[in-house]
Amino acid sequence: MKKSEVFFTNMRCEFGDSLLHKLGRVLDKADLGSLGLDRKFVAIKLHFGEPGNLAFLRPNFSKTVVDKIKSFGGMPFLTDCGTLYVGRRTHALAHMEAAQENGYWPATTGCQVIIGDGLKGTDDVEVPIEGGKVLKTALIGRAIMDADAVFSLNHFKGHEMTGFGGAIKNLGMGSGSRAGKMAMHNDGKPVIDRELCLGCKTCAKYCAQSAISFKEKKAVIDENKCVGCGRCVGSCNYNAIGVEWDTVGDALNRKMAEYAKAVVQGRPSFHINVVNHVSPYCDCHNENDAAVIPDLGIFASLDPVAVDMASIEAVNQAMTLAGSIVDDRPGGGRDLFTRIHPGSNWRSQLEHAEKIGLGRMAHKLVTVK
Repeated sequence: MKKSEVFFTNMRCEFGDSLLHKLGRVLDKADLGSLGLDRKFVAIKLHFGEPGNLAFLRPNFSKTVVDKIKSFGGMPFLTDCGTLYVGRRTHALAHMEAAQENGYWPATTGCQVIIGDGLKGTDDVEVPIEGGKVLKTALIGRAIMDADAVFSLNHFKGHEMTGFGGAIKNLGMGSGSRAGKMAMHNDGKPVIDRELCLGCKTCAKYCAQSAISFKEKKAVIDENKCVGCGRCVGSCNYNAIGVEWDTVGDALNRKMAEYAKAVVQGRPSFHINVVNHVSPYCDCHNENDAAVIPDLGIFASLDPVAVDMASIEAVNQAMTLAGSIVDDRPGGGRDLFTRIHPGSNWRSQLEHAEKIGLGRMAHKLVTVK
């Protein structure tokens, strides 16, 4: 079987050139015109960065991608879905403010920002997963599924639970609605923080299973009735309803890969990993640790599995930076992500993705100057 092509350009720029020009040449080499984007809505899935974190991608990268899609007649928009955990991106209003604070405006990116799963993270579509082994369906943000094509623009970095975060994680975990993220992260049910609960009963109004009652003016969830949809989590304005993060490691990686498959199956997709400021943790943190390797470059492919594999190999071959978290993690050899997060198994993410037909790890690297 033919290997997937992964296009690569490094961070070096001669006088008069720029990294954005080089990204443009990568997109030209990849022949985006063959995707048939004319008059098609194109979702560009990315992570806007939690405010306080400075490792997220600059909006300049998205502007280059947007302009290229428009040159083929496409109608792009930037998108992400809300979070389960407490932060600045738990509902659409806060999420858009966070995106704007980090520079994502129509004036800087050339297109609109749409939060994929609606105001409270409950606007989703149940999508059958072709070839799913762990899950049969995925709950994906409606705006993402309404698009005719999907691009992922990814800051490649480490992740404490999945080993690394690239195209698969951005597509899979990032496109899930609140209920979808719960299905990936948690095999249990929502839990009530009694200290934060005000007994306002808003959550009960959103529970289609009548699983929420009140005792001593505090919400109580009947686990026999609860189906784990997560709508109560989205409805609470006081962060009094959360989840037990009990699905980790291989199980999480497999579910995440299947969600990524649900997002891209049956429509054109393209995937870009920017391997710069490779921080050890996710951009969901409101801080970022020092980069663990020097900036490497940009990888891009029609195949999300291949682009992640190429990025992993490049990172593991790179020199490490003194003074980073790597100095605190002795041993582990050249497998940098396992060395940083020894409890994770990044291989299971790629292996399962390949097994269900999301893409192939085998690839051919094409260098673009």
